[in-house]
Amino acid sequence: MRAALSRLLAPPPPPLTGRRTSMLLLPTIVAAALSPGVPGARRGAVHSAVSRLAMQQQTSSPKGVVITGGAGGVGYAYADEFLARGHWVVICDVKDPEPAVMALRQKHGGGLGRIYGCTTDVSSAESVGALAQFAKEQIGTVHYWINNAGINGGRRPFTSLSTQTVEAVVKVNLIGVLLCTLEAIKLMRTQRGVESHVFNTVGSGVKGGGTPGYACYGATKRGLPQLTDSLVKELDDGVEGYEPDEAARGAKVNVHTLSPGMVFTDLLLNDSTPKLRKFPFGVLAAQPPEVAQDLVPKILATSGNGQKVEFLTTDRILTKFFERFVQGKKSEYIDDNGNVIKVPGAQYLDNGVRVQY
Repeated sequence: MRAALSRLLAPPPPPLTGRRTSMLLLPTIVAAALSPGVPGARRGAVHSAVSRLAMQQQTSSPKGVVITGGAGGVGYAYADEFLARGHWVVICDVKDPEPAVMALRQKHGGGLGRIYGCTTDVSSAESVGALAQFAKEQIGTVHYWINNAGINGGRRPFTSLSTQTVEAVVKVNLIGVLLCTLEAIKLMRTQRGVESHVFNTVGSGVKGGGTPGYACYGATKRGLPQLTDSLVKELDDGVEGYEPDEAARGAKVNVHTLSPGMVFTDLLLNDSTPKLRKFPFGVLAAQPPEVAQDLVPKILATSGNGQKVEFLTTDRILTKFFERFVQGKKSEYIDDNGNVIKVPGAQYLDNGVRVQY
C-alpha cells in the first residue's frame, strides 16, 4: 500500500491509455488514502489527485476552448479549471502568454488537457483573425470561446481621463468583443454537426446603474447584453430579407453573457481605497480560482441560446449579506482596516493581487 501511495505522489508519467488509465488507478488511490498512518499532508495530496482524476473521468471527450485575456486573472483561472477537466485550451493575451502556458503545462503534466498560447491584440482585426486560425490549427474544433479580455482605464473621474485612455477602453472592451465574436461565429459555423458557444463577459454597468470612477468601462459593458440579444435572434431566426447561409447549415452556434462578478484582480484592486475594499469588495469579491471553480462547470453545462451565466447570483449575494451583516462573519480576504489579508506562503503584488504562477 505504501508503494502504491508513493507512485501516486510521484510526478505523473505521460498517459498511455488516456481516461481508461486514470479510471483504473482510482481504486488504488482511494485505498492508499484510507490506509492507517498516512500523514494529513499526504492525505491532502491524495485527495487532490482523486479530485483531478474524477474531473477528468467526467470528460467524455475533450472540448476545445479559447479564452482571451488568459495570461492572468480570472482568465488564467478558467484555463486552469478547464485543463483539470481534461479539455484543450488556447489562451491569448496582449502580453506574451508563454509563462502562463508553461506554468499550466507544469501543473497539469500527465493529464488529458492541452494548453496553447498566442499573443493577441483583441482590438486588432488582423490579430483576432490570426487567433482564430491559431485555435483551429492547435485544437481543431472550438466548442467554447470566452471573451474575457478587458481593461477599465483606472478608477478616476471621467473628465480626468485622457482621450487615449477612453479610446483604449472602448477598443478592448467593445470593439474587441465585436471582433472576437465575429471571428468566433465565423469559425464555429464551419463546424458541421457541432454545437458551440460564445461567452461575452459583462461587468459593472451592465444593468444600467451608475459606475462612478468607471464611466467609460461601464458604458462598454452596458452594450454587451444588447449585442448578445441581437445575435441570439440572428442566429436563431435569421435576418429578414437575407437567405440563410448554406455554408453554416449543420452547425449550431449560441451566444451568452458571462458574469464573474467582483474578482480580486488588477481591475478591481488598482486605485482602490480601504473603504471600497471593506465594502463591497470584502463582502462580495472572490479570488480567481474560486470564481473559475464555480463558473467552468456552468459554462460546460450551458445549453440553448442567450443564457446568463453568473457567479454572483441573487442567492449567493443574499447569503453573503446574511453572513456578514446578520451573523457578523469576517471577510477571509479583507481585514477590518481595509487591507488585503495575505495567506502565509502565497505571493502578492503591491496592489494586493495574489500571484497565481
